[in-house]
Amino acid sequence: MNRNLFTRLVWVGIVAVAFGLVEAVVVVYLREIYYPHGFALPLASMSLNHIGIEISREAATIVILTGLGILAGSSRWQRFGFFLVSFAVWDIFYYIWLKVLLGWPASILDWDVLFLIPIPWIGPVLAPVIISIALLGAGVAMIVHEDRSPTFAFGRPEAIIALVATGVILYTFMADVQATLHGASPQSYRYLLFIAGMAGYGTVLLRMVQRIPRSR
Repeated sequence: MNRNLFTRLVWVGIVAVAFGLVEAVVVVYLREIYYPHGFALPLASMSLNHIGIEISREAATIVILTGLGILAGSSRWQRFGFFLVSFAVWDIFYYIWLKVLLGWPASILDWDVLFLIPIPWIGPVLAPVIISIALLGAGVAMIVHEDRSPTFAFGRPEAIIALVATGVILYTFMADVQATLHGASPQSYRYLLFIAGMAGYGTVLLRMVQRIPRSR
């Protein structure tokens, strides 16, 4: 990896770490309002105004991380790789900052609200952290591949596996509509389905790493 590309990767990481802090600070205030006695499921009822504000904030977060990838990369796949890196680092450090600021989560198996679009996603902290680690690996693989040989191609088999794995994992986060939409206590998390989805991600990541050309 050339020096310029490495510098861009470092700065993307630094910005993502800082943005993770911004996200965590917002959540500190939200929990003071809606969970003054400590965060726990079932979900507290939010005002429609606050729900709209939160959805717009999360949409803006994705736009910012996407823009970071576009600015840092120099080709289509490299930009996507930088986006994956920024998203992964942001998400991982969001939980690290929450631990620093609130002492939460007490365990990586603690449940959290992961996202709100199109409906709330819920699951144990362990799940998004594992996903982010996989996305970080995929992003770096794309960036390095494009640096060594600008012929990266996401084949149809990898695309199908990745889409199916994503669908399975999203199902584990959103399937319990009684908990996500109606304020009920969550059912047991679908760990077996999550493992199956991550196995698909792992397969795609392995194929990507195997395709990386040797350094010139």
